[in-house]
Amino acid sequence: MTPRGWAVVTLVALVVLLAASSALLVPWHRPPAPRADQLAALRELAPDEVTRARAFRDALRPGSYGALLVGLLIALVLGLTPLGGKLIDLVSRPFGDHWIAQAVLGGFAVLLVADLVTLPFSAWRHAVVARYGLSTQSWAGWGVDLLKSYAVSAVIGAVALLGFYAVTRYAPRWWWALGAAGAAVLVVLLSFVLPVLVEPVFNRFTPMAQGPLRTELMALAERDRVPVRDVLVADASRRTRAVNAYVSGFGPTRRIVVYDTLLREATPDEVTSVVAHELGHAKDQDVLAGTLTGALGAAAAVTALYLLGSWGGLLRAAGVDSIAQPRAFALLFAVVAVVGLVSNPAQALLSRRVEARADAHALDLTGDPTTFEAMQRRLATVNLADPDPPRWEYLYSASHPSTVERMAAARAYARNEGR
Repeated sequence: MTPRGWAVVTLVALVVLLAASSALLVPWHRPPAPRADQLAALRELAPDEVTRARAFRDALRPGSYGALLVGLLIALVLGLTPLGGKLIDLVSRPFGDHWIAQAVLGGFAVLLVADLVTLPFSAWRHAVVARYGLSTQSWAGWGVDLLKSYAVSAVIGAVALLGFYAVTRYAPRWWWALGAAGAAVLVVLLSFVLPVLVEPVFNRFTPMAQGPLRTELMALAERDRVPVRDVLVADASRRTRAVNAYVSGFGPTRRIVVYDTLLREATPDEVTSVVAHELGHAKDQDVLAGTLTGALGAAAAVTALYLLGSWGGLLRAAGVDSIAQPRAFALLFAVVAVVGLVSNPAQALLSRRVEARADAHALDLTGDPTTFEAMQRRLATVNLADPDPPRWEYLYSASHPSTVERMAAARAYARNEGR
């Protein structure tokens, strides 16, 4: 069988595995909370807070979708015309058009153009968030975080670009197989390494002081049979008023992380409710499940790129001979951008299902639907979340159930428990 034939068989197998893992690991059986309960919850929210949250989201929307559309447009212009290849040639020419310069510097040039074009939209977002009082960052602090993000992305990107194009260069017939395996391994490594190495770049973490709340959180984790090493407090308040908590790491590195803003804004019982939700993700191995599906998806994407790379029309439009050559990175970038846009609703749906299961876990673990509902109100108020967003936006991008869905779920739990 030819390499292309093996690639077709491999892609089919990866898609089947991806579908099977999604079917087995995602809680599809859980129905949404009754719409009548959602509307009842919405009516009980303070009208002025709902109006302010919706005004905030309305103010963000032009910048968010403007960045999405402009970013897609620049990706298509660079990838489906010879402009991308010419840009890569330009930055690599001082280095004799060496393939490493084309791969790394050329790749960075394409990504930098896309980032610079969408940078005004990022600044727009920061201005809106600051105007509504959700951000506590100055423009200087925002700029420093932006540079840190670029630096982290540059390190990861350099490794990925160099590795990918080294494989395509030295295994031209079978690069798709090695590249698929490498992409899967990279996804796994990032899942384990990012929480430990990258989180401290953006936040400082200090152990939570000994006291009733720390004792309760550690006891909650023990009762849930989720071993955690420590409870840490992140200094999120230096950039935002938003509240959050999460469980980070695996095995010996696992810890509960609580935003200092959550400690200021919420009651201890509400903090416990949020942490119970996050423990649900750890209990159900959601990160491992996401890593598995992400690794399978990355491997399938690389294999599909190999098969797509023989499409003459795309190659002629980009002015390249093969999608595997470094100067074709802009074409690869355009394909990834389109796939990301099309697949986003499916990713959001998967995320909502998993988050709903974690909500149910929190209710079961704490047995306190009243506090859970109160915490959802507080999250919506402080984070300026639209409690019942437009349906089209919810279906396209919502990664969590809406506030009214979560409040309704708490009420359904209370009814079922006879409370």
